[in-house]
Amino acid sequence: MEPDQKVNPKAARLPRTFIGRLASPFVHFLQIESAAGAILLLLTVAALVLSNSPWAAAFEHVWETRVGFQVGSIEFARSLREWINDGLMTLFFFLVALELKRELVLGELNTPRMAALSIAAALGGMVVPATIYLLLQAGQPGHRGWGTVMATDTAFVIGSLALLGSRIPQSLRVFMLSLAIVDDIGAILVVAIGYSSQLAWWPLLLAGLGLVAIHVMARLGFRGFPLYFLVGGFVWLVVDASGTHATVTGVMLGLMTPTCRWVSDKRLYAILDQVVAHPTSSESSAGTKDRQTLQMAEIAARETLSPVERLEIALHPWVGFVIMPLFAFANAGLPLTASALGNSVTVAIFLGFVLGKPLGILLFSGLALRFRVALRPPDLTWRLLVGGSLLAGIGFTMALFIANMAFDASLIDSAKMGIFLASVFSAAAGLTFLMWPQASAGPPEAGHT
Repeated sequence: MEPDQKVNPKAARLPRTFIGRLASPFVHFLQIESAAGAILLLLTVAALVLSNSPWAAAFEHVWETRVGFQVGSIEFARSLREWINDGLMTLFFFLVALELKRELVLGELNTPRMAALSIAAALGGMVVPATIYLLLQAGQPGHRGWGTVMATDTAFVIGSLALLGSRIPQSLRVFMLSLAIVDDIGAILVVAIGYSSQLAWWPLLLAGLGLVAIHVMARLGFRGFPLYFLVGGFVWLVVDASGTHATVTGVMLGLMTPTCRWVSDKRLYAILDQVVAHPTSSESSAGTKDRQTLQMAEIAARETLSPVERLEIALHPWVGFVIMPLFAFANAGLPLTASALGNSVTVAIFLGFVLGKPLGILLFSGLALRFRVALRPPDLTWRLLVGGSLLAGIGFTMALFIANMAFDASLIDSAKMGIFLASVFSAAAGLTFLMWPQASAGPPEAGHT
């Protein structure tokens, strides 16, 4: 191509199809985090309606249907709900771990003191609610449910903040997203430590060997994802067989995913220059230098993004708009009765979220700032932190996830009632507080370190 030759701007874009024109606005809408919260809310309401309708028994029977296979005396099967909770939720935790690693290495949390504020707040938001719950449930049948009140629901919190628009600064969204991600990682560690059955060590050893194999593959330069997913599937199976909750696999694999790009921008531009330098030919390009250069350009364009970024782009729509709503649809159903309101488990979960979350987040944040371990952005005022800490009481997804393991059939409905009431109250309280004029008015506070 001659240096002075002008390029038609339309020719510099990929061709658009009819379905692409229709899908583009829809895809753009789905990329907004708040949309995931809206779909999650829709499926939650649907599950509540169905579980309190004449079709309640049939609705529950669907999720208890066993799915799997049997070879001789070996059976590998579980209910449809368990496949969702143990299998598909592994991808959710994998995505959470990818987001955490990206933020720590490439994103807003790559400054240690900035990351320390979210980490400290998340720790407080786990320790204090669990302590309040244990104090209220000591010596009672529901004492094993202490992990239920520890996590914050990412989709609902970010969706709630989206309703506030420009009333709040971007720093609050970053803070709450980081807090929720750390919360989710902490929750899965709680599941692994507190709610796993008796451990079998041989499967854990095999899982360790699988993780070593993945690390060696990365060091040797294997680039294709299918092979990694195959070995990751093996690790999931042996972790599941060990008695540890299989979703832990998602966290381990996510944190192992590289954040380094294989192809730099400089090398990408050099390869693309070769593509435009070759003359067009009317003959078949199979096996020619033109075809080889195009194939090289395809690989280079893909590998300019790190594996963490590529996997996030691929998985985020599936997790946000399929896996999480499906989880809610399978687990959110409960018969709404007045008798569950006064149950001690309901009260303990409600107070753990509504009282424990804000206290823990503000207390640990204050201590981290007081001892200069953490740094607070100038526009992230204490009033905004209070509003955000109230929203953190929306536990929902992870709370339901842990409740299903912590409570037996006699207490699970009371636990779900506490989760729903706490989530509704926290959303209303947090949004009301942040919409109040003083919550966003006035200059940023001085002395933010």
